[in-house]
Amino acid sequence: MKIGVAGAGAVGSIFGGFLSNAGNEVTFLARGTHFQAMKESGLTLESTKGTYKISEKFTDIVSGLSDVDVVLFCFKSNDTQQMALELKRVIKSEAVIVTLQNGVDNEEILSTVFGKERIISAASYVQALVSSPGHVKQEGRMKLVVGELHESLHYTCAQITEMFRQAGIDIEHVDNIMERKWKKLLWNVTFNPLSAAMQVRVGEILDDANLHQIASNICEESVKVANHLNIPLNIEKTISTVFSNATYAKEHRTSMLQDRMKNKEMEVESVCGFIVNKGKELNVSTPTLETIYNMLSFVNKQIVSIHK
Repeated sequence: MKIGVAGAGAVGSIFGGFLSNAGNEVTFLARGTHFQAMKESGLTLESTKGTYKISEKFTDIVSGLSDVDVVLFCFKSNDTQQMALELKRVIKSEAVIVTLQNGVDNEEILSTVFGKERIISAASYVQALVSSPGHVKQEGRMKLVVGELHESLHYTCAQITEMFRQAGIDIEHVDNIMERKWKKLLWNVTFNPLSAAMQVRVGEILDDANLHQIASNICEESVKVANHLNIPLNIEKTISTVFSNATYAKEHRTSMLQDRMKNKEMEVESVCGFIVNKGKELNVSTPTLETIYNMLSFVNKQIVSIHK
């Protein structure tokens, strides 16, 4: 299968890089200085499994993915609608879309554009950052949990699962992918917004009593929203699991914090706004998360105005 990485930032570069290193044909779609560096000198992938130099195809135009069989959709959630429409115009009608994005709302957008029978969702567990243009660094564990949105994709999803496994990536194929995505969203919403608002690492939230309490409140509010959306999660057990998993990422700068540090628009709507707005629809109060959401929305407006 020919693979296209649509949005080759940190996460896309890591997974696409491993697939390329295993002998798969991969095309990376990227922009800006990261693209220029990869085009000139290739992609340097520094990981817990070793350091690799990837010299595959790099492009900054969407039509560069016209012949791929599988698209790893790695754009920020803010760009999902626009990039999905652009991709639909150029990729093959039978190409499968694998979303590795944060949040649980991108699947609905992608299904509307491409059809549910073409969408595979993935929860990615990876600590990665673009340490410099053309150089991506991964630390800690790296795992994917994937599942098809339509039963007709089960065999294809199994094939893609094996492709990742052969590339040395820990991967699990599940039937309840959206429940698993919700569990990942709960980790993200607990730590991403607060880390970005306070400009601290995960460990600093865990070690400070006040920040720890704020994070716990956010997690509890979000689980209550999930329960009202028929995602069966126990509040106390979920909070315990979220914080337990966070101890393995104490040095991690969350993706939202990385974006703020680079003056890039943060995924505020997908990670925070979705839950806040669903809470209002369902009459579930989310005062702590809504406060952080309003703060980060203001910061986002400032960032957007800088780039106009």
